[in-house]
Amino acid sequence: MSYSAAVADQDARYYRTDPGTRPSEENGCRVKGLIVNTEKTIIAPATPPGEGGLAVVRLSGPSSEELLRRFFKPSGKFPSLDSHRLYHGHLVDANGSLIDEVMAVIMRSPRTFTREDVAEIHCHGGPLIVQQILDLFIDAGAILAQPGEFTLRAFLNGRIDLAQAEAVADLIHARSVSAQRVALNQLQGKLSQIIRIYHRQVVDLLALVEAHIDFLEEDISPPQPDVLCRSAEDIIEAIEDLIAGFNSGRMIHDGLRILLAGKPNVGKSSLLNCLLGESRAIVSPSAGTTRDIIEESLLLHDLPVRLIDTAGIRHTDDSVEQEGVRRAREKAGSADLVLLLINADQHPDQDDLLALDSCRDQKLLLVINKQDLSPSVQLSSPWSDYPRVFISAKYRQNIDGLIEAVRDLAGLSGGADSSESVMLYERRHYQSLLQAKSCLQRFISGCRAGFGFELLALDLRDTLRAIGLITGETTPDQVLDRIFSRFCIGK
Repeated sequence: MSYSAAVADQDARYYRTDPGTRPSEENGCRVKGLIVNTEKTIIAPATPPGEGGLAVVRLSGPSSEELLRRFFKPSGKFPSLDSHRLYHGHLVDANGSLIDEVMAVIMRSPRTFTREDVAEIHCHGGPLIVQQILDLFIDAGAILAQPGEFTLRAFLNGRIDLAQAEAVADLIHARSVSAQRVALNQLQGKLSQIIRIYHRQVVDLLALVEAHIDFLEEDISPPQPDVLCRSAEDIIEAIEDLIAGFNSGRMIHDGLRILLAGKPNVGKSSLLNCLLGESRAIVSPSAGTTRDIIEESLLLHDLPVRLIDTAGIRHTDDSVEQEGVRRAREKAGSADLVLLLINADQHPDQDDLLALDSCRDQKLLLVINKQDLSPSVQLSSPWSDYPRVFISAKYRQNIDGLIEAVRDLAGLSGGADSSESVMLYERRHYQSLLQAKSCLQRFISGCRAGFGFELLALDLRDTLRAIGLITGETTPDQVLDRIFSRFCIGK
């Protein structure tokens, strides 16, 4: 079967849902209702498609070494290939015809990413060569890996938990050094270690409660409600400390959505061009030049940012400009931060107030532009109620000060500089911890209301299920599908 045919056929070949069949060593491993056929050897390119100096093709599964030895001819005479050692040689097809000069390595389980036997072929990076190698091994019995299947097998085989598996994709897609660091910390298991502490504390609490249920007829004093409540409150406090950093972690991971707002001709488009370092938006002395939304992505001092330039907000009879104003108001509601621009050489007027009214419910930084014309404008309420910074977009004055003000207001002034810091950035983890916190609060309320220990135990078991969603101990099929569908083929 060719590589392209394998792509079309891959779903039926090694994933199947069969709730009525108990998985065994022979038919694969079960993730809830999903059975992954781990007796099959998978193959995929581990490097991106396209031309390059080098490409890597990876196999994982029980036949990896046998398939490699069938087609790889080392330059020297080696009775066997040592694990985790690169060998020079040539890759030939079933007829002995040369495909490419390569380097090859066999990595025997369990010291591999998937904890299975893994083989890699390092070939020249031409698409035709890679396709020939894939076709060769697929025809010999390997099957094409689905997106994320190498990482899925690592999860199934206990090499990593689900939070670490998610971090693999996050590390690959990181757009800044800070995002890379927080993903790397999660991949190293630092978040998982914290979650396991929570899990152990809840288990200890559940043991106190269930001991009285199981040995009700014994002469055992029941745990005091105050003691149980204090233990639960300590766990809640620790959870709150972790979830308090979610917004900062999300901004580092996903980026900060910044809206440029203000009346016409205050310099929004000039600031956009200044931050981008190019003339992206039209700048003109005529008011109302920007009629539509302009969005651009960039890095500001290692912070991923989605910058949104909007139409100037003012009273107008122009229907097109009215639509632009409506869209600007709509965008303000979804922004993490609004930069509201006013002129340094003019006192704020009714159109400035109209612009302020459109975004006063959002986190707002007042940007006083054109400081080259009048650096000492005096502001009264409501303008003096907001944090502010003076700049000149035209002459790039104090742009670094603006960026630092943005980071401070977003709560990111320290960034993720510490390699030891653990930041929550996945919304799935955040929601799971909120659910665990809610279950513990329900447990505390039940303790104080004198509920029976059987009901209190149910709240603690619900807490454990919520915590287990993060590491994959209690994760539904559809969540696993969504997580691993984010991966590229070959990882």
